[in-house]
Amino acid sequence: MDVSFQLYSARDAGPWPETLKHLAAAGYTQVEGFAGVYGDAAGFKGLLDDNGLTMPSGHFFPLASFEQSFDDTIDTAKTLGMTRLFCPAPDEIYRSGVDTHAWSDLAKRLEAAAKKVKDAGFRFGWHNHHWEFHPLPGGEIPLSIILDEAPSIEWEMDVAWVVRGGGDPLDWIRRHADRITTAHVKDIAPEGECEDEDGWADVGHGTMDWPALMIALREAGVDLFVMEHDKPSDATRFADRSIAAFKTY
Repeated sequence: MDVSFQLYSARDAGPWPETLKHLAAAGYTQVEGFAGVYGDAAGFKGLLDDNGLTMPSGHFFPLASFEQSFDDTIDTAKTLGMTRLFCPAPDEIYRSGVDTHAWSDLAKRLEAAAKKVKDAGFRFGWHNHHWEFHPLPGGEIPLSIILDEAPSIEWEMDVAWVVRGGGDPLDWIRRHADRITTAHVKDIAPEGECEDEDGWADVGHGTMDWPALMIALREAGVDLFVMEHDKPSDATRFADRSIAAFKTY
């Protein structure tokens, strides 16, 4: 089974040639891009090819990457061989509390971006954090607004961020199985542990019930699984231990 790795997790690991070589040796066949590897897209594609890796998906932030910078984004995606393009987070204003209308406006922008991206021959979706699960004053959940008002977008479900936002991931998978195509596989450390890593853990070494989650995600039709750790103290340790655990699910 193909397993992908979000390269943001290795942003501090050292030179990319060595990192990609290690990922391939560990058993990864795919990686997910982020802004830190797009500066020389053609050169990075060469590194991927040298290590037998592909990049089926990539993150482009902010949403303006699909608006004012659309042509550059598409050129980068084409060069790196992507098929799925995700906006990974809302702009800063959404992280400190905005109203329903603001989230609705974001959804409309996402729907417009989806049309442009699909017309260019790619798939488009949203990657969540925890902000989208914090109830608004009227009780609305921002992610529900996004999914309802941007019906054309896919959802790259970051399962651990759902938990950190107070959501039940199994319930969200059940209710939105038709929208989830890609999943970020990450883990949460027990309370008080891994504080130097912002409380994240290597996959299979935290509190997430990944065996049950994988059953639900596969039943939902998810076909791209991306290992991620937002702040690993040792990216190679994270890569090695996570793929070993994932292959048991």
